[in-house]
Amino acid sequence: MSAEGLRAVDAFSLPEEYRALLRPGEMETDFQGNAHRLPRFFYEISSWQEAHEIRLAPHFTLAELMLVDCREARLLVSQFPHYVPCAIVLLAKFLEDFRREVDAPVFISANGGYRSPAHQIGGAKSIHAWGTAANIYRVGDTFLSDAKSIEKYRAIAASLGPAVFVRPFGSERVQTDDHLHIDLGFASLTPRECSEAS
Repeated sequence: MSAEGLRAVDAFSLPEEYRALLRPGEMETDFQGNAHRLPRFFYEISSWQEAHEIRLAPHFTLAELMLVDCREARLLVSQFPHYVPCAIVLLAKFLEDFRREVDAPVFISANGGYRSPAHQIGGAKSIHAWGTAANIYRVGDTFLSDAKSIEKYRAIAASLGPAVFVRPFGSERVQTDDHLHIDLGFASLTPRECSEAS
């Protein structure tokens, strides 16, 4: 199934229990003190089967980019529908380009794609709450757990355009030592069929 069948929703129209967790349109300050508006428009996913069937790009299903563990808010894990920011399609396109360049399968970590603002890792301060970041733990047969492998694939990812940020190897806050962190910034996407009028 292609991404064309995805149903976009304005999160302002969701029940209060979802709005409280997704915080649509709210301002959030990142770790550097910059303010960004949280996503307002989401794709509604009716089941895990649907998430596994929807291909956002030839080699990436929606399920790969929304897999979370028990640190996600219970409501957002235990029942459907699930909601993912519309900008996740931008991430899938970038990951497909990256896969083409490395000419090998690319594996996303659990919690390595979209996480809600209520997630216990990073919460709303994490760029993962925009659906525009991915943590890659393996490329082909190479596990990304040392400086050589991370820096090799970091250079390839960074060469794909000025919009991408790839964390360097290291143990500081904006570095990584056990995966490749790729993000496209605090991008939001408003589907054509949706209005931003309040």
